[in-house]
Amino acid sequence: MKHTLIYSLIMMSIFSLFGCGKKAAEYPSDTITARDGQAITFHFYAHASLAVEFEGKWVYIDPVMAHADYARLKKADAILVTHHHSDHFDAVAVDELSTRTTEMLCDRTSAEAFEMNCHTMRPGSVANPIEGLKVEAVAAYNTSEGHTKFHPKEREDCGYILTIGGTRIYIAGDTEPTKEMKALKNIDVAFLPVNQPYTMTVEQAVEAVKAIQPTLFYPYHYGQVEEKTDLEALKAALDGVTEVRIFPME
Repeated sequence: MKHTLIYSLIMMSIFSLFGCGKKAAEYPSDTITARDGQAITFHFYAHASLAVEFEGKWVYIDPVMAHADYARLKKADAILVTHHHSDHFDAVAVDELSTRTTEMLCDRTSAEAFEMNCHTMRPGSVANPIEGLKVEAVAAYNTSEGHTKFHPKEREDCGYILTIGGTRIYIAGDTEPTKEMKALKNIDVAFLPVNQPYTMTVEQAVEAVKAIQPTLFYPYHYGQVEEKTDLEALKAALDGVTEVRIFPME
């Protein structure tokens, strides 16, 4: 009995020093209250990789292994992929997050190129992948001269509107301000990309926010390019227009 007790104490000391099993990685997060009163938490990883948590469910957007240690994170109830570029789509990350019940939604090009078992979304598509979540696909593409090759309209890349508890959350994907974006109504929360030359300039992001009038705006998809986005200038330009919350996404 005495030896057993000593052994147990030694093992407890070892576990306290070195850890027992995998410890969940920690990343910045922000919680809002949906229209129906439930909590929605946004988890910020890097660049375009996010997660949305509600009622114990986890929805990952554009998971990429370089952006987070997905092996240590909660498994996905749903995964959304906006397009096939490597900073948005990573089959290894998808595999790490998936279970046999994970629902996956992705754009047409990703579905065709990688032969993923996913529900193919095109601009205008609507899906209800899990209980409590409605997903609407919105066209995402470049409009500026010389930039249309990055995200051509005809490829049918997607942004997504997530409706949770009556709250509409627009995650734009890689896009500039488009007629489809400017026509959106009743957007409560907007995630808009702000890196150059691939997505929006600060001025374009201001234009987009003023058009869709979200209550809350999160700049995302910045960094990882030589030209730095002036996030403080962006926030200042929207003072009095909407609330801007900036989280590290480099």
